[in-house]
Amino acid sequence: MPLTRPAADVWSLLSDVAEETPTATAFIHGERHLSFADLLDRAARVAQGLADLGVGPGDRVALWLPNILAYPIVYFACARLGAIAVAVNTRYRAVEVADIVGRSGAKVLACAPAFRRIDFLSILADVDPAALAGLAALVTVGEEPATIPPAIENLRRVPFDRLLSRPPLAANHAMAKAPCNIFTTSGTTSAPKFVLHRQGAISSHAQQVARIFGFAAPETVTLSILPLCGVFGFDQTMATLAAGKPCVLVESYEIDELARLIERHRPTTLFGSDDMYARLLEVVPGERPMPSVKWAGYAAFNAALANLPEQAEKRGLLLCGLYGMSEVQALYARQPIDADTARRKIGGGVVVSPLAHVRVRDPERGTLLGVGEPGELECAGPSLMVGYYGNDAATAKAITADGYVRTGDLAELDAFGGFTFLSRMGDVLRLSGFLVNPQEIESHVQKLAGIANCQTIAVARPEGVRAVSFVILDAGTPLDEPAIIAHCRRGLANYKVPLRVLAIDDFPKTPSPNGFKIQRNKLRELAEAELSRRSSS
Repeated sequence: MPLTRPAADVWSLLSDVAEETPTATAFIHGERHLSFADLLDRAARVAQGLADLGVGPGDRVALWLPNILAYPIVYFACARLGAIAVAVNTRYRAVEVADIVGRSGAKVLACAPAFRRIDFLSILADVDPAALAGLAALVTVGEEPATIPPAIENLRRVPFDRLLSRPPLAANHAMAKAPCNIFTTSGTTSAPKFVLHRQGAISSHAQQVARIFGFAAPETVTLSILPLCGVFGFDQTMATLAAGKPCVLVESYEIDELARLIERHRPTTLFGSDDMYARLLEVVPGERPMPSVKWAGYAAFNAALANLPEQAEKRGLLLCGLYGMSEVQALYARQPIDADTARRKIGGGVVVSPLAHVRVRDPERGTLLGVGEPGELECAGPSLMVGYYGNDAATAKAITADGYVRTGDLAELDAFGGFTFLSRMGDVLRLSGFLVNPQEIESHVQKLAGIANCQTIAVARPEGVRAVSFVILDAGTPLDEPAIIAHCRRGLANYKVPLRVLAIDDFPKTPSPNGFKIQRNKLRELAEAELSRRSSS
């Protein structure tokens, strides 16, 4: 049975399952089913095809692919070669692709020109040629368009099917210490850092998550809704494979299509954002709209949906808070499923590995904090990154001398042996000497009718640091700034009351594998400009 023996590396993770249950389904994509044995065989063939292109141990292969079968096949091919798979978000465009391909020194870039939602080749045509100069080849999945953009006509293009036609690679360069994954951080103020993981960390974490999450149960089916280029979607998928269970690859994020796939495949576990679950509950009828789902892992991004877990539970859907990040992998911690809703819905939880450990440190004094004291979360354990690829200075800054990752997250230890995630440290407001989670202000503002969303940042003023809130208003609702501020004065401590409340059509955002992240620094710049304009008028 899968999970009975530790997998030393990523290739062993797959080959062990394929040996024990060769005909079991590994992936479902549309009408296609791919068994574990076929996945192993195709990955070995693609590994030989990549080797023919000059890819070897330590080389980088950029995966600019949606959630299609080619993604895991190329990924496992890289593992057998000892190469590093570089995740490239399919939302990225020319400047971002140029940065990642160029800085990573990728030797091969895989994309899907026939994918109906993204014109990959036209985007590549806008990429600075210097960034593509190091590519030995562009691997194209599916049919190419009749006309290739002139800017990339001279770039060697190799059909994915040609790689599949090669004999399986005889040599196996997979090993526990071999680097295998680069995930990009989703920084909003600078170029993303490259988070590097080794095969042993990926395989052991996948197996441990599968054990703790109960994926070995015979009825287990999961949907890979979140993109595989992000650590959340990737780790969920790897844990499902580690248990020898099928995973449905989802390439469309349209809510009606998700509802159809849930009805058809009857998944036992789901992973996604609060917005996704709220939309699903809106479109799927019935008292128990998703009866096959035992529990659903979720990330809370929208303060307006703070009561979603209670609403979902009334309809039989148990939402469970999680914690993870690229540097420690996703699904690093989870709240207990049998906990009461108030606890279960909070981000954070208990670490999944018995070898993992968390602590919370005062960011200014450097002292370790106790239960209920907010500070910076530090994480240790076998799922941690090797470091930031090509950036030793950032690695030294992020990892402590005793092997903990400084997460940059505000958290506090709880009384149950776990922790509660509060917010990003960069998002935390220090007002009148107190650390304030901006969601506290945002959720209070959003209690008022007509306010669809709210974001709050801090700005330095002569009288001290003050909060400024930005609101998106419902259609037809005018901004009543004095009323909002009065509402905050009635419900919040004085130092939390926004100095100004400004209306905005939409928040400035940057793409990330799990959606879009709000550029709070841009909001801060807008607030400072407005305050300066008002003071000078």
